[in-house]
Amino acid sequence: MARKKYQDEPENHDRWLISYADFITLLFALFVVLYAISSVNEGKYRVLSNALGNAFGRVSVVPGVVVEPPAALPIPGRLANPNTRRNEAIRREREQMTSMARDILKVLAPLIREGKVRVAQTSLGVSVEINASVLFSPGDAKLTDESGQALKAVATVLKDDTHAIQVEGHTDNVPISNFVFPSNWELSAVRASSVVRLFIENGIAETRLTAVGYGPTRPIVENESVEGRSKNRRVTVTILSAMQHPSTEVPVGGN
Repeated sequence: MARKKYQDEPENHDRWLISYADFITLLFALFVVLYAISSVNEGKYRVLSNALGNAFGRVSVVPGVVVEPPAALPIPGRLANPNTRRNEAIRREREQMTSMARDILKVLAPLIREGKVRVAQTSLGVSVEINASVLFSPGDAKLTDESGQALKAVATVLKDDTHAIQVEGHTDNVPISNFVFPSNWELSAVRASSVVRLFIENGIAETRLTAVGYGPTRPIVENESVEGRSKNRRVTVTILSAMQHPSTEVPVGGN
C-alpha cells in the first residue's frame, strides 16, 4: 500500500503578535509608572509601589533605586541632596555666628568706638581682636581691672554656647628679657593663658578653650613705628565655627 503523503504545515506569520503584545504591555506599565511619578499623590504612589513589589518580588522602577518588598518606593523630592543639607547647615551656622558677633559688639561697644577692639566674622568664625594696652601693663601678663570687666562681659555672651574658643597672644618684635619672661614667646603665651583662666572662672567650659602664644611672628602691620608696634601687641579671641567654609573676612566692628 502506498504511504499517504502529508503536506507541510504552512508557516505561521502571526507569531510576532505575541512579542508585540508583550512589548505593548510593558510599555503601558512604563507609562503608568511615569504618570504616577509626574502626579505625586503619596497614598496612591505607595499603593502602586506595594502592588509592583508584591507582583515582581524585587523591582527597580526608577533607575538606581531598588526596592525590596514590602517596602514602598521613595517619594520623589523626599530625598535631600547631601550638598543641600550641608549648605543649609552652613547657612544656619553663619547666622548663629553673626548673632554672636552682634552680642559681643554690644558689650564691647565703648572699646570698639575707641579703636581698641575689632570684631570680624571670617570663615573660621568670629574674631575679637583686643589691643594689649586694654588688658595688660607693659611687659606684664596680669589682667588689669578694666580688662577684667570687659572680658567678663564677653564670657557672659559665650558661656552658654558650645563652640571651641582659641585665645592667641601676640607681641611686637622688641626683645624682652626679665626674670619673669625670657622672651616674647613666654609673654604672649602667658597673656593668652591669663585670658583663658578668666573665661574659665566666669563659666566657660575649659574643654572649649585653647591658649596659643605667637610672640612677634604674626604682626598685622609693620613694626617700624611706635604706633605699628602698639597695634601688634594684642590678644585675639576666636570663636571657631563648627562648619568652616570658604569665605572672605567681614569686618563687624572696630578700625
